[in-house]
Amino acid sequence: MSAPTAPSSTRITIGSARRLRGEITVPGDKALSHRAVIFNSIGEGVAHITNFLPGEDCLSSIACMRQLGIQIEFDEEARTVVVHGKGLRGLEEPSDILNAGNSGTTMRFLSGLLSGFPFQSVITGDGSLRSRPMKRVIEPLKLMGSNISGRKNDTLAPLVIRGGNLKSFRYDLPVASAQLKTCLLLAGLYAEGDTVLGGLIESRDHTERFLTAMGAPLEKTADTLVMHGPARDLKALDVEVPGDISSAAFWLVAASVHPDADLTLRKVGVNETRTGVIDVLRQMGADITFENETLVGGEPVADLRVKSARLQAGHIGGSIIPRLVDEIPALAVAALLAEGTSEVRDASELRVKETDRIAAIAKEFGRLGVEVATRSDGFSINGPVSGLKGSLVESYGDHRLAMALAIAGLLLPAGEALEVEDFHCADVSYPGFWDDLARIAE
Repeated sequence: MSAPTAPSSTRITIGSARRLRGEITVPGDKALSHRAVIFNSIGEGVAHITNFLPGEDCLSSIACMRQLGIQIEFDEEARTVVVHGKGLRGLEEPSDILNAGNSGTTMRFLSGLLSGFPFQSVITGDGSLRSRPMKRVIEPLKLMGSNISGRKNDTLAPLVIRGGNLKSFRYDLPVASAQLKTCLLLAGLYAEGDTVLGGLIESRDHTERFLTAMGAPLEKTADTLVMHGPARDLKALDVEVPGDISSAAFWLVAASVHPDADLTLRKVGVNETRTGVIDVLRQMGADITFENETLVGGEPVADLRVKSARLQAGHIGGSIIPRLVDEIPALAVAALLAEGTSEVRDASELRVKETDRIAAIAKEFGRLGVEVATRSDGFSINGPVSGLKGSLVESYGDHRLAMALAIAGLLLPAGEALEVEDFHCADVSYPGFWDDLARIAE
């Protein structure tokens, strides 16, 4: 793989790899890094966070919490953060607009949290974030009593919030979204009475684990989550952030489909609500083993060893989608060399990510000579695909699409090369991805 020709270059070139070898420590989990900063800001005491993900999205969370009066010390080189929590009622009215950048997590979490405070705040983001759906958080927050509004009939950011006076309510989640669930649980900390969430609550459970460890009055039954508000206090929680399974997914796929690969991924979070990608790859025939399993801060962690394998087609849909929706771009690459027709269904959420990932996968894979049949909620690919060809491909500023395309580039025939436009967008979730790719590809 060749490096950018100059620091200002917008393209990077990837060629075929003879083999893949080595060990990789993927960056800290993005979802947990966000939560560690935001939740500890309303905790009592000082929290130390190690292996923090210094990606642009997580830095947006730090910047916003600083604007809300929280003292946060960040050492990028050491990947450590110190949060001086000010308690449940310690946030201050921001003097300027809060900018969540490209981070939907930051915006949706803060929309719930700030609904509990009796001051006005405005949250915006970049062009991509301002086009992503916000009605899903605005509607239930209004039912709780939040004075929150958005652009275009309360569907888009920027969001204007004047919180306080939240009341108890019951709400059935219409989508399995950890961001929506977290938004409402954070608001529930400040509500007078119980916030009861039902419906599609089975998504990643980092919030439930984290808030419970901080002492939140959160109860889980067979089919509901209940926040008994208003909460009195939360205690700050030190966190060692495990490696991000969503980042590890690109290497799991790369080693599975490459004919000569043996990779070990160190200290990856393997929370069962996040390991759908491993389940699917194993069903397809992947050779993935867990080593050195342990618990870190209540989260299961393991080293993952993955070797070359002959894959069969995968069929992804139904209840597993919330456990792997962010990993579907990587799994699309696995479909290229799997035997048979791989299908993705029930994943309409892909249409409203950083880009329309269904349309983008179809268009950019098409440049490589791959025919992708799309539907409103997914796509299918007939494999194994022969005769992949090099091309210039577009990332659309979507970090996961950029990395998925890069992995596909490793599978090109000798002499072919792939150029990824706007490759720097990978820094949103995986600073150092391109260095790791160059190091393990021989």
